[in-house]
Amino acid sequence: MSAADQTLQKAVAIPAFEETVPLMINFAPNWPVRTVLFRICGTALVLSAAGMWLLPGAQLSAELVLMKLGVSIFFFLCGLALLMMHHADNQPDAYFDPIRREVRVLQKNNRGRPHTVLRRAYDSLGSAKFFETKVELYDMDGSLLMRLPLENVEIRHALRSQLTGIVNIHS
Repeated sequence: MSAADQTLQKAVAIPAFEETVPLMINFAPNWPVRTVLFRICGTALVLSAAGMWLLPGAQLSAELVLMKLGVSIFFFLCGLALLMMHHADNQPDAYFDPIRREVRVLQKNNRGRPHTVLRRAYDSLGSAKFFETKVELYDMDGSLLMRLPLENVEIRHALRSQLTGIVNIHS
């Protein structure tokens, strides 16, 4: 082994494959209050669509029944849209790959298959700031790139060990 190869191996310490674990972290909705309000309104619209037919009506003429049917279908579809707007399946995922040393943001397409929206190498990230329940990744110019919730201490430790030495870490 030449001196240049030894210097290169010392400069770039690549962790063993057994020690590194790829991490998949889900994004959290930005506005949890908005999500709760959408779910309450969506539930109310779905229940009111069914309630139109359960409550007794004064007149049952053909025109009113047709109008009632149209309004109840409209309420039902709008309620379902509000219920599914910030569903967990619609949120993108951040995939931290220790082998390629990159983070990929994956968004599911119409067929439910993940599609890469963003791909950044670890060395192109400016810094990372770890909190107890979240991590914030910043770009080189200091702007916030992404904020991810951390479910437990093991995920926090694994992500921190992947980024150590490559990204500036602030606690």
